[in-house]
Amino acid sequence: MSVFEHYIRSGQRLLRCGFTTGTCAALATQGAVALLLGGDAPSALELVTPKGLPVQVEPEFCRMEGETAVCAVRKDAGDDSDVTDGLLVVSRVRRRADGQIVLDGGEGVGRVTLPGLDQPVGAAAINRVPRRMILEEAEKACRKAGYAGGLAILICIPGGEEVAQKTFNPRLGVEGGLSILGTSGIVEPMSEQALIDTIDLELRQTAARSRRVLLAPGNLGEDYIRAQGWDRLAPVVKCSNFIGDALDSAASCGLSEVLLVGHAGKLVKLAAGVMNTHSRYADGRAEVLCAYAALKGADRELCRHIMESVTVDAALDALAEKGLKTEVCLSVTEAAQRALERRAGGAFAVGVVLFSNRHGLLGVSGEAKRILNEWTEREGEEKV
Repeated sequence: MSVFEHYIRSGQRLLRCGFTTGTCAALATQGAVALLLGGDAPSALELVTPKGLPVQVEPEFCRMEGETAVCAVRKDAGDDSDVTDGLLVVSRVRRRADGQIVLDGGEGVGRVTLPGLDQPVGAAAINRVPRRMILEEAEKACRKAGYAGGLAILICIPGGEEVAQKTFNPRLGVEGGLSILGTSGIVEPMSEQALIDTIDLELRQTAARSRRVLLAPGNLGEDYIRAQGWDRLAPVVKCSNFIGDALDSAASCGLSEVLLVGHAGKLVKLAAGVMNTHSRYADGRAEVLCAYAALKGADRELCRHIMESVTVDAALDALAEKGLKTEVCLSVTEAAQRALERRAGGAFAVGVVLFSNRHGLLGVSGEAKRILNEWTEREGEEKV
C-alpha cells in the first residue's frame, strides 16, 4: 500500500494525515468497477479528495468472485488515533439489468436505527459526501468503459461490527458496524476535532426529538444527573471539555433550553470565561476561587491556602472552614452563568449546576432553577 504523504503542523511536530473510510470506499469502488467492466485489475487507484488532495494507493486485492468484482483498500489514518486504522474497506460490484446504480452497506457497515443522523432510519451508515464520492467514481469508470447499464455496489468492512463497539456508533443509533464517514476525504490527526464533530452529531440527533438537553462534561456529571433523576426530564449529551463548541452546536441545531451540569473541578473555569476546560488550554481554578473569596472577605492566609490547593475540593475545604464556601460558590456559579449566556448569545435559554463529589451541590444558577422547575412541573414532580 502506498503511503499518503501529506502533513500538518501541530506545535513543533509534523503529523501525517490519512484518508477516510469514505475515500477508501470510493477508491475500492473505482477498482471494482474497472475490473468488472474492463476485465483487468488495476495496479493503482487514484482520486482527488473533496479537500483537493490526491490520494493514490495500491489495492490490497482486486479480483472476480463469480459475477461480482471485489476490490479492497486498507484504511490509513496517518498519525490520528483512529480505531479504523488498518481495516480493509471492500467494494463488491455486480451488474444490474435495470440501468440504475445502487449503493448499500454490507458486512461491518452499520445501519441507522434512530432519526437525526446524516442518513434516514433503515439506511446504511454511509454519509452524504462518501456516497457522492463512491457514485462519482463508479460513474467515471462506467463512462471510461462505455457502459450505460446498472450497477449494484455493496461496501463492506470485515471486522467492522467488532470495532464499532469502541466507537460512539451504538450510542448514536448506528447498529451492526461502522459508519462510512468523511467530508474532506482526509483524516487530519486532530482527535479533538473528531470529538467536537461527534458532540455536534449527538446534539443534532437530540434536536430531532427534543428542544431541550442536559449537557455533562463527563461521567461524573452524567452520574450526578442520573442520581437526581433529571435524565427523565431531558436527553443527556456528554460534551467533554468543549463547552463553547457544544453551545455553538446547540444554537445551530435550534435547541431552546440547555442545562449544563458538571463537577466544579471543571466548571469553575467558566467563571473566568474559559470555554475549553482542558488543562492544556487553561486552568485558573484556584485563581477564580481565590478572587471570589477575596471579594467575600477572605484574608491573605486563606487566599494563599486556596492558591496552593491542588484540587477544587481542597480549596472548598478551606472555604468551608472559614464559613465562606456557600457565598463563594454562589458567586462563581452566577459568573459561570453570565459566561454561558454570552456564548449562547440569546439563541437559547441556558443554565448551570455545579457540584462536588465531596461537598455535594455547590451552585444552581437562577436560570438553571427556572429551567429545572419548568421541566419538573411538566413532569408533575417536586420543584427544585
